[in-house]
Amino acid sequence: MNFQDPIASFLGPWSSGIDFASIIFRIALSIVLSAVIGTERAAKRHSAGLRTFMTISVFFTAAMIIDLALGSELYLLSAASILATSFLSSNTLLFSSRSRLQGFTTAIALFSAGIIGLSAGAGLYALTLVSFFALYAILHFLPAVEDKLWEKSRHFMVHLELKNSLLLQDFVFTIRRLGLRIDDLEPNTAYLNSGLAVYSVSISITDSSKEYRDHSEIIKALRTLDFISYIEEMEK
Repeated sequence: MNFQDPIASFLGPWSSGIDFASIIFRIALSIVLSAVIGTERAAKRHSAGLRTFMTISVFFTAAMIIDLALGSELYLLSAASILATSFLSSNTLLFSSRSRLQGFTTAIALFSAGIIGLSAGAGLYALTLVSFFALYAILHFLPAVEDKLWEKSRHFMVHLELKNSLLLQDFVFTIRRLGLRIDDLEPNTAYLNSGLAVYSVSISITDSSKEYRDHSEIIKALRTLDFISYIEEMEK
């Protein structure tokens, strides 16, 4: 079933064909939309920024235009672009200095920007704009909502550094005294030969915990303990 793009119908027949004007328009649309997404990521200091998002999107747009111009029913260049970007997106994932995997959202956003570029190259302007606004809203507005939901969660994980491994028992005792529960406690293997006692600890706030009800208060209280060198909540 052929889909008639409403924006292409409004712009006229030139926007649906593959000619110089439509090519310029599709690439320009791809550049503008990816620039907005890239600026949002760059402003938050993520690993992929403005130029990366623009390059990926234009790359996808050009691939789709070439496939359409050649009359390829297999869309080989577009498929190759998806595979290449999947590889590049996976390389935006990295481990922080505390062995936390970061960059999931940016990796997915890169891939999504590429798909938006594909739709722009295909002349599906309505789909392109709807997808762009949806992606921008998710990246820009939802983190605040996610943070509030995360802070209200009764379960969280911490990165814990003790002055020595013999003090682990003191930490466990303190957690219980605060009315909390340790669900899981694992030594961080990245620090095995460093001389540090480092752990990843999963903690639950139980009904018996009356004084502390949110993560930040619990972390602040634990930081006052002499036997803890460092503690922080691990990112979601």
